[in-house]
Amino acid sequence: MTLTIRSETPADETSIEQLTRRAFLSHPYSHQTEQFIIRALRAADALTVSLVAEDGGRILGHIALSPVGVSDGAVGWYGLGPISVEPEYQRRGIGHALMEAGLAELRKIGASGCVLVGDPAFYRHFGFESNPALTVDGVPQEFCLSLALGASSARGNVQFHPAFEAAS
Repeated sequence: MTLTIRSETPADETSIEQLTRRAFLSHPYSHQTEQFIIRALRAADALTVSLVAEDGGRILGHIALSPVGVSDGAVGWYGLGPISVEPEYQRRGIGHALMEAGLAELRKIGASGCVLVGDPAFYRHFGFESNPALTVDGVPQEFCLSLALGASSARGNVQFHPAFEAAS
């Protein structure tokens, strides 16, 4: 497998949507709306970073990053998600490669930090940790993870883009 990570193009939108649907189809904590979230972020011009992982022209993975609000007024913070990998290609390093590339893009644009809701065992490898100073309504603290990318910090409640409420 020769993996290439690149920015999405308009021609990738349908493939990304189908990939995301398949990736979350049997995920235990999914409401199967992740593909709608990506579509709504794109429509709102809030998809700051959207990268695909492809092999031989086939898209095998995708990562989305979008701005978040923090109740203390901190600026330059982004939310990670969704991140998707074709089910039959999971556990082969594609998600890891997408994470590294996505964080590199955030650093390139001077982001202050990144927040996500996810599995601490996976995201700890990238430096994410639960920070009691940052919370997401309705999410147990151990699954609210953050990574400061610069000297500034953030404290308070994190608000993901309204697109995260998309249901269709």
